[in-house]
Amino acid sequence: MPASGKRFALRIEYDGSAFGGWQKQSSPEVPTVQASLEAAIGKIADSPVKLVCAGRTDAGVHATSQIAHFENPVDRGERAWSVGVNSLLPPSVRVHEVFSVTINFSARFSALFRRYVYILYGGTIDSVLLAGHAVREPGKLDVEAMRKGARHLLGELDFSSFQAAGCQSKSPFREVRYVDVYAQREFVVIDICANAFLQHMVRNIAGSLLEVGRGEREPDWIREILLAKDRKAAGVTAPPEGLYLVAVSYPEDCGIPARAIAPPILDRLPDAG
Repeated sequence: MPASGKRFALRIEYDGSAFGGWQKQSSPEVPTVQASLEAAIGKIADSPVKLVCAGRTDAGVHATSQIAHFENPVDRGERAWSVGVNSLLPPSVRVHEVFSVTINFSARFSALFRRYVYILYGGTIDSVLLAGHAVREPGKLDVEAMRKGARHLLGELDFSSFQAAGCQSKSPFREVRYVDVYAQREFVVIDICANAFLQHMVRNIAGSLLEVGRGEREPDWIREILLAKDRKAAGVTAPPEGLYLVAVSYPEDCGIPARAIAPPILDRLPDAG
């Protein structure tokens, strides 16, 4: 992209069920969110574009507020970058907001924190509508034990034990700023916010917390996993369909308004009754 180009940021929602993840693959036969968006934006821009995202989600993982940026010499206008682009996208991907940002803004490197939720469905019968969008866990989970175990994750720690074998990160250290586990009606939600995440980190954490919730492990086992610094010490990787990227936080001067950083979907539903 030319250095003199204008830079734009997008807030994107997508259903990851039909995609091989965010990142564009060498084989065009593998559908990805990035490839779909770049093709649609490129048609509106009338030139090739390259998107840089805040978090490269895996195959089957969803997003309500992915942030990505691109450059183009000409500003086609907010309606073109949203309505126009959406008309060229599959129904599983939508651009919700467009922001003009400074040329040094980076959706990835300017981000302060990312927030994910992992959703478990406790219904005794499979849900037709939730298939591919939540992980069914019909047994009764001890949510308080899961919450106690999750507290060991807080702070800047070595998360080697929750890191995928193929992760290319240079450092296993990440800072978890917030984590909670709570129940809502038939759902249990794992809610976690960190400066960044290692590959499969949230899914590996979810898999381990599930063992605690089932009563197979004590809450302090999570601390033992961290101290081991060994992926084999942790639980299995939880399925991707329960995972959602729900928010990305940026400094106030980046031009990304608060509604895009923390949309209302993050709020818990009111208690039944």
